[in-house]
Formats: sequence, C-alpha cells, structure tokens
Amino acid sequence: MARRERIEEAIKKEVSTIIHDELKDPRIGFVTIIRVELSEDLRNARIFYSVLGNNESRKKTKVALDSALGFVRSRVAQRINMRFATELMFQEDRSSEYSVKIEEILSKLKDLPGEKQTEESPTKEDKEDESE
Repeated sequence: MARRERIEEAIKKEVSTIIHDELKDPRIGFVTIIRVELSEDLRNARIFYSVLGNNESRKKTKVALDSALGFVRSRVAQRINMRFATELMFQEDRSSEYSVKIEEILSKLKDLPGEKQTEESPTKEDKEDESE
C-alpha cells in the first residue's frame, strides 16, 4: 500500500472517530465517512461522507461539519504525525443513496406481471454444434 493510501485510511479512521466520539453537536445526524481523497502533495483532503435521513438533516449535518472543521483538523493533525496539518474539506457522497434507488427500480421491473423471461441467445459454441 502506497504512502498516500495509508494516510487516506488514517485520516478516514481518525475523522470517523472524532465525529462519532468527540463532536457533541446535535445537528450532526448519523454520519458515515465513505472515503478520503488526498491531493498529490498531501496538503488537501476531501472527506466524503453519507448521512442517513431527509434533506433537512443533511443540510444541518453539512452546516455542523463545516463549523467543526477547525476542531477536526487540529485533532487529525495531533494524531497523524506529519510535517504540516492537512487542509480538510467535507463533501457529501450520495452514491449509496443512488444505488439504493436503482435497486428499487430494478426490483419493481422484475416484479411486473406479464413479463416473459427471454431465453439466452445461442453462444458461438452452440452455433458450431448446430452446423456439424
């Protein structure tokens, strides 16, 4: 594992711990840290998170995380031994929400009445067997 990947994982772990154990802001909902992307020079990190809840809880969580950014950055800098404190930026990741919607649509399509299952088209091997 490359150095940058190790630092990304360390930041992910520390930010997750800080948010869940040390931040006492009631505006923060159920937050999951999805991934961290570090710049090439390791000075900037985008922290992708997911929030369980409606749009209002997402907005409140975004405001709360942005207001706690300095606190989180200082804690991460204390715990991860680097020459400089990495700049952090929170960004909501809605990819899991999107995948759930796709799964719901696919299951509805699968359960539609009157749909016939199509047989698989013959493979190249099947066509060769028929020609013999």
